[in-house]
Parts: sequence; structure tokens; C-alpha cells
Amino acid sequence: MNSLILSVGARFLTALFLLFSLFVLLRGHNSPGGGFIGGLIGAAGFVLYSFAAGVDAARRAVRVDPRAIGVWGMALAIIAGLASALASLDPFTGLWLILADLALSTVLVFDIGVYLAVFGAILTLVFALEETL
Repeated sequence: MNSLILSVGARFLTALFLLFSLFVLLRGHNSPGGGFIGGLIGAAGFVLYSFAAGVDAARRAVRVDPRAIGVWGMALAIIAGLASALASLDPFTGLWLILADLALSTVLVFDIGVYLAVFGAILTLVFALEETL
């Protein structure tokens, strides 16, 4: 599309969508949100950018093949979900690692994996659909 307003606005909105998607991802553990909706919001930013600048420009902006992002996200979610089996607990039981003042959980790692899987899947689908048009 050759709209100057859409081109400039899409660059700004893509960054804003990504920032908001990270907020939703991190907020989702204790409140509504999480990896799934965060991934959708992040992908929506790049979908808007692809409408404004084209699929090739959007692929260059992502810098990594969306299929690879989705695969790594699925792997991360599975690893986080099954990590409790190493501790002889039920699958998907939350485990915590506390380092000084920093507390990390398998729940957050699982949410990040879901975020990446959804982000990669949506971008793969939309880019493929746009390339066929």
C-alpha cells in the first residue's frame, strides 16, 4: 500500500504493540493476560506492518523465520511443562528457582514458550496468506 500515513503509523504502532504484548505477557501470571494473548498482540503489530510495507519488509523486520520462532516456543513450553517430572511431581507443576532477589518459575517459562509459539504461528499463517495474494 502506498499510504504515507499508514506507513509511518504502522512503524510506530508495531513498536507499541510489541511493548504492550510484553506487558500483557508478564502481567498474565496474576491477572488476565499471559502468553497466548500477548503473542496475538505482538503478531498483530507485525501483521499491521506487513499491510503497510509488504511481506518482505515485515519478514526483514522480524529478522528470524516465524516458523523457527514457533518451534522454539513449543519446545520451551514443553520443557517448562515437563520440568516438574524431573522433580518427581505431576506434569506442569510450578517450580521456582530463587537467585538472590530474583525468583524465576517454570510457569513464566511456559508462558514465554506459548507467547513465542503463538507469535510464530500467526506470523507464518498471515505471511503465507499475504504472499499468495
